[in-house]
Amino acid sequence: MSISLYSLGAAEEVTGSKHVLEVDGHVVLIDCGAFQGRRAEADRKNRQFEVPADKVEAVVLTHAHYDHCGLLPMLAIHGYNGNIYATPATRDLANIIMMDSARIQARDAEYLAKQAAKKKEKFDWRPLFNEQDAIATTNQIVTVSYNRPVFIIPQVKLEFFDAGHILGSAMAVLTVTDSEGRTVRIAYTGDLGRKNKAIIRDPAIIPPVDYIVLESTYGDRLHESNDDALNKLAEIANKAYKANGKIIIPAFAIERTQELVYYFHQLVDKKAIPAIPIYVDSPMAVNATSIFQVHPECYDQETHDAFIKHHKNPFGFNQLKFVTSVEESKSLNDKDQPMIIISADGMCEAGRVIHHLANNVGDPRNQILLVGYMAEHTLGRRLQNRELEVKIMGEWHAVRAEISQINAFSAHADYEESTEWLKSLDTAELKKIFLVHGEPEVQVVFKDHLESNGYPNIQIVKYGETYEI
Repeated sequence: MSISLYSLGAAEEVTGSKHVLEVDGHVVLIDCGAFQGRRAEADRKNRQFEVPADKVEAVVLTHAHYDHCGLLPMLAIHGYNGNIYATPATRDLANIIMMDSARIQARDAEYLAKQAAKKKEKFDWRPLFNEQDAIATTNQIVTVSYNRPVFIIPQVKLEFFDAGHILGSAMAVLTVTDSEGRTVRIAYTGDLGRKNKAIIRDPAIIPPVDYIVLESTYGDRLHESNDDALNKLAEIANKAYKANGKIIIPAFAIERTQELVYYFHQLVDKKAIPAIPIYVDSPMAVNATSIFQVHPECYDQETHDAFIKHHKNPFGFNQLKFVTSVEESKSLNDKDQPMIIISADGMCEAGRVIHHLANNVGDPRNQILLVGYMAEHTLGRRLQNRELEVKIMGEWHAVRAEISQINAFSAHADYEESTEWLKSLDTAELKKIFLVHGEPEVQVVFKDHLESNGYPNIQIVKYGETYEI
């Protein structure tokens, strides 16, 4: 009989994670994420939903980022009505991610239909799913806490371990038994986090396994230290303040926004930066921050102590203002004063940050601060590449604002951190590492690095290719 795995997303690319495990014909899906990139390409790839939903018997969700949970509603649309297993925090965050996606798609459909009508063009684009689909999907999610083994099908036992990536993120360790009684242990890291991140705990040490499916997003680079990052953040804030400029920070509504608020709070407390107004302009970030406050089981000791011992809220302070209305968001562009605007989407492909970039990227007093991974062909990647001119909402804008980047705020481990985590494990029984969630040239560098560190059997996973184990 057989045990095999293959990927239908995040194979030699960074977004759209969908990994399939088959045990004697029984199918388990790990993550069901949306592809992100060029809008037309992303829409085409997300509509080409190749997951065998009618054969899937259980779904495991490692965490709530859009590129891991964004297409979960498509499963039910294609016939899946079974359980989706996730940690409690992941369920809550995935709910707002899916609902937000449904609302954005509905708004896009309405806007594009009006534009087509004005031009007397045919319009037949439809959202992938709606809010009712998102609600139905949330009702399929069964929560499983860390370190609580549970059988998800008779052949597969699941245990979650903290991935240290975002609130509620988990590595899924699957103990698989085929019909001949052969037992194999497979760990899916999801997105592997980093030590010493604000708010959440370090990645856990998982028990010995036979195979690891490992992410490789930053497989060719190193992040700055936290101290260097804080010093750079203070330098950027002080520079903008002296220039009477604005700092625009494209940031994911989950984790990165709360982490930045936490760090700005620290810098203001230490008087390392002046009391600059900070606007979190993302309704989803407001909702996500409230979810952070009700999941203390995910906190590291420092954050736990801040809340419990000192009754201090790391996610809110005097200079911080949450923006929810469109009118208030627009009014920020009329204010001629130093300020920090943290706004989603993190890759600058959707959401309010696009409008802030359009209004501020041409002013040399301003700073655009990039704090996360920018996928190929996104506006964020073009800004990262320091292109002199970028197209935003169909119009070209000269880039005169200063572009800065701090990689230390990344929620993904770099190649040294990933290697250090591997070395902390008991790998005596490890047979192979499968690399997913990385750009091809990055994965080649990471593969060489891992091999030079004593991990000889590395497989870069290719889209749709089946690997017997």
